[in-house]
Amino acid sequence: MTTPADRARRGRDARKRASRSAHAYWLPSVDRPDPVAVLERQGRDRLTELLPIRYGRMAASPFAFLRGSAAVMAADLAAGQHTGLTVQLCGDAHLLNFGLYASPERALLFDLNDFDETFPGPFEWDVKRLAASVAVAARENGHSEAKARRAALETAAAYRTAVRRLSGLGELAVWYERIEADRLLPLIRSARRRGRAEASLTRARRRTGLQALDRLTEVVDGRRRIVHDPPLLEPAGASDSAALRKIFSDYRSTLSEERRLLLDRFRYVDAARKVVGVGSVGTRCFVVLLTGRDTDDPLFLQIKEARPSVLEEHLPSGAYVHPGHRVVAGQRLLQAASDIFLGWMTGPQGRAFYWRQLRDMKGSADVAGMTPADLAAYARLCGTALARAHARSGDRIAIAGYLGGADTFERAVADFALAYADQTAADHAALGAAIAAGVLPAAPGV
Repeated sequence: MTTPADRARRGRDARKRASRSAHAYWLPSVDRPDPVAVLERQGRDRLTELLPIRYGRMAASPFAFLRGSAAVMAADLAAGQHTGLTVQLCGDAHLLNFGLYASPERALLFDLNDFDETFPGPFEWDVKRLAASVAVAARENGHSEAKARRAALETAAAYRTAVRRLSGLGELAVWYERIEADRLLPLIRSARRRGRAEASLTRARRRTGLQALDRLTEVVDGRRRIVHDPPLLEPAGASDSAALRKIFSDYRSTLSEERRLLLDRFRYVDAARKVVGVGSVGTRCFVVLLTGRDTDDPLFLQIKEARPSVLEEHLPSGAYVHPGHRVVAGQRLLQAASDIFLGWMTGPQGRAFYWRQLRDMKGSADVAGMTPADLAAYARLCGTALARAHARSGDRIAIAGYLGGADTFERAVADFALAYADQTAADHAALGAAIAAGVLPAAPGV
């Protein structure tokens, strides 16, 4: 039997493969793929008419570019050294992919909330992407370089501190670990910041199916229908609606028995194609309205196309052949508690999809405009949440052994974050130039 001491030793031995200080360095390789070409390649199998929205959203700012360019950063991370200490990666762990959501027990939790790119890989790839997003956001908010570096350093320091704490806990204690939103408020000393946090919690609790019913639907000829708001929200055509009804039973089969029974108590009402996010724009995504006891008892489900993770071409094969199954399994593994309607299936033309609730007390931070203190505090929270997720899926004792008790790792990651923020600014400028030259179409402000 491998002892905790053996596992910690394995982590320390990983420093020979990739030293902690080596994480500081970022220099683009001589054969680095052109970032615009990477985006174009991703767009080949997407809905062509939606790609201008994607490029327009990414062109809005360096942070928006970072959000949409997980494939670019995945290739950059893969070109360098890594520890070999594997966890289930989020794969896209930037600041806005953390947030609030309701557990099945209706507790409001803070956690990772996007898993389209989840895949097993070196733990530090998620940490570096998160820290880079902090540095980019800090610059965008007008913070000094010193404060941007401090926020990035706080991200990695919180991660290291949390992993080392979790390495001392038993398996069930780690599995049941979660960050309850209400427990965060006493930790916020500033009355102003506490007030903003309370407002965020209140908004999240109001983001329910009933609120969505008012915002996303209207009554037409006595029947409730999803509103028409092109190009972001458009009624599903006859063929799409027929396909969604047909594949519903396949999705249903991936739920546990009691959840199938609950789902059967709802009836299909309407469906629409929906544009979501930044990097996901162009993939096929639908929202389905179902009702239960009556028309005031709605359930909104989102059906989103699952594609191969951007990490797959850089790492050994994962356990799941079906991309939707990969997303769902990754989410269930990483989140402290997951949506009861999370499931997957195969749709028309062999495309993979996964299903989840569209709104269930979900909320995210307003990163734009955060003060340096607010951003650093939020970065620490995200770093802590990421450590909890990794501790469930990887060898937390080995990772803690690698990280050690000194601040070597976080100082290196902070240096990397600033250097990669420079790269992100250059890549964002390259996208803007491609749009200006007519190489890529863009629809700004959509």
